Amino acid sequence: MSVIHNILNSRSSKGGNFFADMHKILGFRPKNISHYKKAFTHRSLNIKDEEGNAVNYERMEFLGDAMLSAVIASHLFRAVPGGNEGYLTKMRSKVVSRKHLNELGKDLKLISFVQTNIPKDQFGVNIHGNLFESLVGAIYLDRGYKYCRRFIFERVIEPYVDIEQLEGKVISYKSLLIEWCQKQKKEFDYEVYEDTGNDELKHFAVKLRIEDRVVAKARATSKKKAEEKASKRAYYALQNKIK
Repeated sequence: MSVIHNILNSRSSKGGNFFADMHKILGFRPKNISHYKKAFTHRSLNIKDEEGNAVNYERMEFLGDAMLSAVIASHLFRAVPGGNEGYLTKMRSKVVSRKHLNELGKDLKLISFVQTNIPKDQFGVNIHGNLFESLVGAIYLDRGYKYCRRFIFERVIEPYVDIEQLEGKVISYKSLLIEWCQKQKKEFDYEVYEDTGNDELKHFAVKLRIEDRVVAKARATSKKKAEEKASKRAYYALQNKIK
């Protein structure tokens, strides 16, 4: 019980005064600091509350994801009155893309507040976006929708949501290529295979074939990254044909 108390109720952290740090990031004073402590508690600590429920940021992350989607959807609905459902969905996806959320989390240096038993340099890049979503969830629990909406406007919408720029932003080159191939009734295939070479980390190589012709090749540390990289190269190679 003392461990839970220290994690969730202490105002201090290794990085200094946690309450003051949160006040600076949020732009307002937290009411219940325990919500924010939980927002940075990693599951590796294996903490449970009195009812035996896990105490970590994962549920908060789920809530923050929903709040981000709701606030941004509301903004786009008002900002683009002529946008249909498909258009608005794509635009929202661009704003809350994993890459963008990771950048937001990095900018705020949220990983510095994480309480964990795992070395922080072993976390994948998505930890930054996960923590940003968790922080949004904590704001909603602590101060409600009004403050949550204000934070999202100040940190996400005002500095980053430019409708014209978003319209030209590609989230996934692979999705774009597949959609184009399906519309044009062209057969395509991603041929993926391990290509370790002399690298210490395992690498995967991919050949992207369209109509039995290899239009792009790429390699990366995961199949998904290799496919996206090849798709991007194919997109630029076929840019005059893809509208």
